This record gives sequence, structure tokens and C-alpha cells, in this order.
Amino acid sequence: MNRSIGSITLVVADYDEAIDYYTKSLGFSLLEDIDQGGGKRWVRVAPARGAQTALLLAQAANDGQRARVGDQTGGRVGFFLHTDDFHRDHAAMLERGVRFLESPRVETYGTVAVFEDLYGNRWDLLELKA
Repeated sequence: MNRSIGSITLVVADYDEAIDYYTKSLGFSLLEDIDQGGGKRWVRVAPARGAQTALLLAQAANDGQRARVGDQTGGRVGFFLHTDDFHRDHAAMLERGVRFLESPRVETYGTVAVFEDLYGNRWDLLELKA
């Protein structure tokens, strides 16, 4: 059996500002942006074109969804951006204005630092130990 997680929904306030942030600040690739009518779009971004898992950016459509923008995991780190060169990516992200909540630290599993996306969702930038 060959199975994988293809996409994970991330509720956003606005499609275009989310695309701008993820492609410019985090360096993600825009995989798809398909108009579905009625203001709804199918928007997928990923750290690289060949990535197995992508973020499906879903614009909040009601008050309940808008209340979740930026707090989809109750303030915990909910997303993990893996890298093969922590210091290269950390420096590039700082240069592009990404807000880190802590200095890099070395853990038993790798080098990590928590950052927030434009909505306040918490992410780990993580280089796993070999």
C-alpha cells in the first residue's frame, strides 16, 4: 500500500496575502491557484515543487473560521518546516522579515527555532539530526 498526506488545510484571512507571504517570505512554490467561483479558490503551496505534502490555503468564509485564523492549534507549534541547512534558511528567513520567537537551539533530535507566520500560527524551522 502506498499512501501519503497530500495536503493540509490552513485557514487564512485572504488568499492573495497568504500566497504572497508563503512564496516570498518562506520561499514556498505556488503549486495551484484555481478559481472555483463564488470567491472560492483551490490554492496549494509547498516548500518545493516536488514536495509530497502541500498546504491548502483556505480563505475563511464565516465567523467561526475567521476566529481560527492564526490559532488553528491552540497556540502550540502546529507546522514543521524541515530543512537540510538550518543556518542558511534561518538567515534567509530573518532577512525576509520572518518573526522568530526564540533563538536557534540544539535538541536531541536536531536544530530548531520557532517562528510565526503572518497570522500567528507557530512553526518549527527544523534540521533533523542524521
